[in-house]
Amino acid sequence: MLHVLYLVHDVSDPAVRRRVNMLKAGGARITLAGFRRTTNPIAEIEGLEPVDLGPTRDGRFAQRIGAVAKAAVSIGAKLGAMPRPDLIIARNLEMLALARRANAALGAGVPIVYECLDIHRLVLRNDFVGRTLRGAERHLARDVKLLVTSSPAFVANYFEPFGQVAAPIELVENKYFDVAPVTPDDRVKADSPDAPPWRIGWFGALRCRRSLELLAEFSRRQGGRFEVVLRGRPALSEFADFHGFVEAEPWLSFRGPYRNPEDMAAIYREVHFSWAIDFFEHGQNSEWLLPNRLYEGCRFGAVPISMAGTETGRFLKHQDIGVLLSEATPEGLEAMLGRMDPDRFRRLKSRVLARNPRTWSYDRSDCMAFVDKLRDLAVAPAAFANQAAA
Repeated sequence: MLHVLYLVHDVSDPAVRRRVNMLKAGGARITLAGFRRTTNPIAEIEGLEPVDLGPTRDGRFAQRIGAVAKAAVSIGAKLGAMPRPDLIIARNLEMLALARRANAALGAGVPIVYECLDIHRLVLRNDFVGRTLRGAERHLARDVKLLVTSSPAFVANYFEPFGQVAAPIELVENKYFDVAPVTPDDRVKADSPDAPPWRIGWFGALRCRRSLELLAEFSRRQGGRFEVVLRGRPALSEFADFHGFVEAEPWLSFRGPYRNPEDMAAIYREVHFSWAIDFFEHGQNSEWLLPNRLYEGCRFGAVPISMAGTETGRFLKHQDIGVLLSEATPEGLEAMLGRMDPDRFRRLKSRVLARNPRTWSYDRSDCMAFVDKLRDLAVAPAAFANQAAA
């Protein structure tokens, strides 16, 4: 069984749990180690007891650098009792630095996979900080065996033009993970709630102040015809007063975190539309990503709302589904949604449901294929070493 050491920047991130599930479904054994954004260590993730590397703070880059430096000193001792893994996956740049330290502590020679699912705005700066970080990334990634990323726009707009990683690239989209195989006949049967009010669901990592203000203004203008339901983990560092703002808006409600995948069907079936727009890193990462909520919402029949001209917008246009805004204003939203009626909504939803569910989901066979690719990376260095010894 392939033994993977998975190094992550935040073990409490729901996306980490999803990747752990995918690796386990593919037949891998996992040792999970990483930082956390919680006060106390995380006791368990999908049956795994994570190796705790300490706390970090969201949006506090300098603090994270210090935490990485501290962990680099102690990681050998923290991993000393574990069997030597066949492969190391490093999620994000800071974990790539720790992967090399871990490799040295484990006796070197363990292949490293670099998993990069966001392009941070700091690495795109055209100044000393940006150039230094890009140089560090090129140096740390000089001998990785595979780059795993989630959007072709990351490759086209960053990795290729900047020449960051020479390794082969594996596109693993942020799809929903279905344990059972998904077939074209696996349709979403539940009806949407009665409307109006029409409900827009904004679920997941809530970090975009512009989206919050735009949805609030639009819902006020509509006078109750549209409601906005927010769920997930708000990045409180990005808002002056997230909870106070939402409570003061008559048509916005925050309903807290949810479990993925356990709650996904229920929360998406309570809404008509899924907000798949992000201005957090406007002109850069926000325009290049294909977010989790895109796939999750469509998997459960919510009609996606996105911006034309973004990677998500191009994806939806290719699929001929969703609502694409030409401008991110209350007027732009009103032009596209303000006259929504049941007949138009049924047409929009039927196009989403008509797509092959595998467009939105990975199943166990996809997980096994991914782990097989990782296993090939682990086998190749071992075979080379045996030949050299002979």
